Amino acid sequence: MTMRRRDILGAGAAAASLLTAREAAAQEQVARAARGMPSPKIKDVQVIECAPQGSRLTVVKIVTDQPGLYGYGCATFTQRADLIKPAVEKYLRPLLIGKPADRIEDTWQMCYDSSYWKNGPVENNAISGIDQALWDIKGRMANMPVYQLLGGKAREAVDAYGHAEGAEIPETIENAKKFIAQGFRHIRIQVGLPGMAGYGSRRAGTRFPSLHEAPVFEREAAMRRALALFEAARKDLGPDIELIHDAHERYTPTQAVEFAKLAEKYRLFFLEDALSPEDIAWFKNIRAETSTPLAMGELFNSPHEIIPLIEGRLIDYMRMHISQMGGLTPVRKIAAMGELYNVRTAWHGPGDVSPIGHAAMAHLDLSITNFGIQEHTPFNDATREVFHGVPEMKNGYIWANDNPGWGIEIDEKAAAKYPFRQNALNGGWGEVRLPDGQIVKQ
Repeated sequence: MTMRRRDILGAGAAAASLLTAREAAAQEQVARAARGMPSPKIKDVQVIECAPQGSRLTVVKIVTDQPGLYGYGCATFTQRADLIKPAVEKYLRPLLIGKPADRIEDTWQMCYDSSYWKNGPVENNAISGIDQALWDIKGRMANMPVYQLLGGKAREAVDAYGHAEGAEIPETIENAKKFIAQGFRHIRIQVGLPGMAGYGSRRAGTRFPSLHEAPVFEREAAMRRALALFEAARKDLGPDIELIHDAHERYTPTQAVEFAKLAEKYRLFFLEDALSPEDIAWFKNIRAETSTPLAMGELFNSPHEIIPLIEGRLIDYMRMHISQMGGLTPVRKIAAMGELYNVRTAWHGPGDVSPIGHAAMAHLDLSITNFGIQEHTPFNDATREVFHGVPEMKNGYIWANDNPGWGIEIDEKAAAKYPFRQNALNGGWGEVRLPDGQIVKQ
């Protein structure tokens, strides 16, 4: 072989080698662009506790091995708030350190199986904190809000309802008018029960006669009071305002059927928790007797509990507490199932959900086609001091910001100014009894 031929072959080999290197570099560049950045690992799992609005809020913060990359998730279970932090720190944190932060589904399944016995409220809320924090990280990696990762917007903003309450019916009606003036079209109405312990309203009147000194509740009187409230609301607020009422599982199954039938003429947007979780088989009886729309789900611990109600088209709105279900990952699957059966969403959004949880609900609401309505709880100044970038309420609609992830940052120094406050039952609910002394659900 001549020197010239060897030079030509050598140059060709070098060119081929250079082309291969360029192709490899191009492929790596495409891969890096597709994933945004190298796969991060979980470096630390922390718990932030605070009570800026009274309710005890728990947030999980996951820190990755990439500087400045972290995420927040709601793990709030205010009735047993002290148990969430050790559940996260003692059981989930050792499982997660060093694991990939971008494998959300895999991580959820791993956490779910780690306790063997599943679907307890403490475990599920702890898992929710992890799950939502990983979604926040995913959004920050992609430089997108989470709703974009879920398929983008199916609507511009989230229609919401407010809570109008009062010791007496006229007070509830006046408070409802205040919400209407703010642009709300959907309002939950509750009224105090004379001499009794009502839910969602202040007490009114002289104590109802009973054989004990504990808070008292009488079912038939409560039903009559609620129906009188519906009649007054329709008369004073007109036919266009959508009315919501929470029965709070206090009625017997047969009373629940009767209540839904009697409420039909007032055209409620939905009647919530007409039955307790133990009595959900009775939804078939209610459905057979009345067209009053029904909502259920906030008391469930597992997504599996609501499946029969969706499959049977026995409810109109699913009301789950997202952190109680284990986070965004399981709840978005149930939402997709509801779409197939035309069951809409109305996620549980009270004050004992952190702003991170409210943001998670808003992002899911924005991205699904079977959205129904969203429960709204306003944030006070102290909450806004701790949580920056919370969803905004405008003219009856919730607006999520377009920052990456949930779009919220937490000022941990401000959070430390609002520690958990202790009370006699440490966040738990007390007793309510029938006039004869029997415990009643509350």
